[in-house]
Amino acid sequence: MCEYFRKYIKKEHQPQNPIRFRCSFQNTIYDTLKRRGWKEVDSELDWDIFWADKEWIHDVMDYIHLQPHQRVNHFRNHYELTRKDLLIKNLKRTKRALEKEGRVEEASKFNFFPTTFNLPAEYSLFVEEFKRNHGSVWIMKPIGRAQGKGIFLFSKLSQISDWKNDGRWKTENTTEPREERQQAEPYIVQRYVNNPLLIGGKKFDLRIYALVTSYSPLTIYLYRTGFARFTTTRFSMKADDIVNTYVHLTNVAVQKTADNYNERTGGKWDLRNLKLYLLSKYSPPMVNELFSDIQELIIRSLMSVQKVMINDKHCFELYGYDVLMDSNLKPWLLEVNASPSLTANTPSDYEMKIAMLDDVLTILDLEHYMTGAEEQVGGFDLIYRNGHVRPAGNSLYNTFLGCYNNRAPVLKKLAKQAAARLAAQPSGLPEAPQPGNPGKPVKSDSFSSSSAGSRRATASSKEPSSGDDRASSAV
Repeated sequence: MCEYFRKYIKKEHQPQNPIRFRCSFQNTIYDTLKRRGWKEVDSELDWDIFWADKEWIHDVMDYIHLQPHQRVNHFRNHYELTRKDLLIKNLKRTKRALEKEGRVEEASKFNFFPTTFNLPAEYSLFVEEFKRNHGSVWIMKPIGRAQGKGIFLFSKLSQISDWKNDGRWKTENTTEPREERQQAEPYIVQRYVNNPLLIGGKKFDLRIYALVTSYSPLTIYLYRTGFARFTTTRFSMKADDIVNTYVHLTNVAVQKTADNYNERTGGKWDLRNLKLYLLSKYSPPMVNELFSDIQELIIRSLMSVQKVMINDKHCFELYGYDVLMDSNLKPWLLEVNASPSLTANTPSDYEMKIAMLDDVLTILDLEHYMTGAEEQVGGFDLIYRNGHVRPAGNSLYNTFLGCYNNRAPVLKKLAKQAAARLAAQPSGLPEAPQPGNPGKPVKSDSFSSSSAGSRRATASSKEPSSGDDRASSAV
């Protein structure tokens, strides 16, 4: 269990048997599971939580039966959000549906992704758009690869001739039997954001973590801490620099091969430090609007897949969002990762990921210590539960993203509250979860955004150690 719960909850009130886990990785998630005192097992199905790779979900999950209490870290069709082409497809579909319903203003808020085409299927449409915007720069991304592999920029159609002339993608004109045809690697092509916000003359993007515990009702937690990933080479749009990945790609896997890669910092900058820097350059309302727009971007992207995602009480998902800011402080969604890297490349990166993952496991509440009505658990803030959950009315900020991460006092208070509840129960043991719900019962009004907001305002006035801490941590 979380170290704070272990400290304040008496041993007689702790579970007699440790939580059993299975893990496909040997990185920070494995270390976090071990730190909680949980027991590792190698059984195929005899576990309480399994942090699995995506291949296991695709190959095994549809063929097994899980017990009500078991949890696994992916939704079955997570790729609806995390595959580049399907993400764009779902965003476009949602935008069109809103326009058809006459909700033009809401549809206009889905303008956070660049003009995108799927190749080879939409090659002709892409060529028409390309010719209408002479001189523009585009970026090609393979939909099935990660860590910057296969990505390249171009400004002339002739620069993708090798891909276009590859006969493998012209399947409808071939005489080969269908089963013998080679399929071309599908790509998306996007108009390149050629005016990124620069710091020190270098391009960067943001890695932000969002936890979804349910799609019905949609329940989203956003982690306060993230980081900016910087390139090692100053930004340039000169023709000779278009092919230089050290200029344009922020992926750590790419940048760490550069001669001037900084191993001490890992090419990363803490999100709060970045926010403080922006506050020194721009007005607080502008920075607040930027980070609020990023939070809304995350919520809207998840809403776009809510109806197509297969909701399962056993599943949760920690998403890694990659967001770019341009020179006008407009955020752009680059992609969503179903398996964000949990390998740390610096000591501070390690501690941040350990803390974040520990908070994920505390929210899942396998020991049943929580009430289910908490709006902050460690560094995670509940931002959506069947409706927006907003800061208290007296808050100067619309989001806690990038704010001070006050996880330690928050966890300490939650642990003390849990200890008090357990001591007051006749059995002195955590209550059993309701049937079909691996967590503690949740009051029906907790699914209302208005009641959630009123609870937070009440907490702010009655519990200074919690509400006031949250308000004061907004910088």
